[in-house]
Amino acid sequence: MRTILFTGPGGSGRTTVAAATALEAARRGSRVLVLSADRTDSLGAVLGTPTGGTPTAAAPGLTAWRPDATAGFRADLLAFQDRASTALDLLGAARLEAEELTPLPGAEELALLRALRDASAADAHDLLVVDLPPTPQALALLSLPEQLRRYLRRLLPAERQAARALRPVLGRLAGVPMPADWLYETAGRWDVELAAVQLAVEDPDTTVRLVAEPGPAGTDAVRAAATGLALRGLRADALIGNRVLPDTSHDAWQAGLAAQQRKALDEWRDEWRDTWGRTYAVAHLGRDPRGPEDLAALPVPGAGEAPEPVRWPVSEGDADGGRVFVWHIPLPGAIREELDLVRRGDELVVTVGAHRRIVALPSALRRCTVDGASLREGELRVRFAPDPELWPRTR
Repeated sequence: MRTILFTGPGGSGRTTVAAATALEAARRGSRVLVLSADRTDSLGAVLGTPTGGTPTAAAPGLTAWRPDATAGFRADLLAFQDRASTALDLLGAARLEAEELTPLPGAEELALLRALRDASAADAHDLLVVDLPPTPQALALLSLPEQLRRYLRRLLPAERQAARALRPVLGRLAGVPMPADWLYETAGRWDVELAAVQLAVEDPDTTVRLVAEPGPAGTDAVRAAATGLALRGLRADALIGNRVLPDTSHDAWQAGLAAQQRKALDEWRDEWRDTWGRTYAVAHLGRDPRGPEDLAALPVPGAGEAPEPVRWPVSEGDADGGRVFVWHIPLPGAIREELDLVRRGDELVVTVGAHRRIVALPSALRRCTVDGASLREGELRVRFAPDPELWPRTR
């Protein structure tokens, strides 16, 4: 199943473009599901069909779904409360009732990730269109499964679970309580669920489209998004300039704004061709699009094929008479002054401005030491030299 994730700066019209893309694909005969986490139901307003906690038929071949974050949050917290009942009783804590629980900030985004996982697993549609939050929140959301799995592995390593039968004995000898079985069971269940979400996000048929209004602010957003997506290893297949004004106006103010938009679009096509693929212009209707007829008037790109996955290859060479390996990490739009690298055990911490990712080193590089790094033409090249203490010696 093909999956397209839409994001962009707040107020750029990404929900409208996502809905128009889903509707166009449905009209071409695909079975389409469009997801949104917006609690104000902006997706339903654009489609002309209110959406709720269950999938709703919005048009022939098109289903819209806005997951109910409240129900999911209540179910998870009550289940955790039941699991921790012994500890809560010892503390004298009062139980929470379902009626008094309201979702915490971020609950909508977590509900969206679960819906993405469920829709990908069900495979009941040909195309899944996801209306993500604004770009900074979207990047943080898409990185959440990988980061949470890393935290779980650090807090509850698999080797500790192997000694579960010894915990009662160890508890008596040490005189301190040991983690209960339910804690490991819960961690294991979370890891499976997070792995499923991560698999859906990193699927070869999953791509990201950025929606922005052409202009200085939009250009800054495009650059920041390109760097963040590349660092996450996510594939981008389209850059969409939204609300583009016609260039035939006789009004001086409107003509000036239209000229600024055309200049920005030309720069996007020249600078970001290799990063975003094609750049599209979606015309301004002169009003906020509402309903299927307005959406059909928007010239949005089709689903198309997913581009090649983002690869981080390792090359081998010689430097100063010694053997070196170079890890090539694409970081389009990155600025040298905002770049920071830290080697931590078998991981590399890469920070580019507001973006940060902790990645595991390939097996060969774990037996090397960092020998330097450089940023050239939107690519970070990290050099590694074999560690004589760890690298196999030849006879």
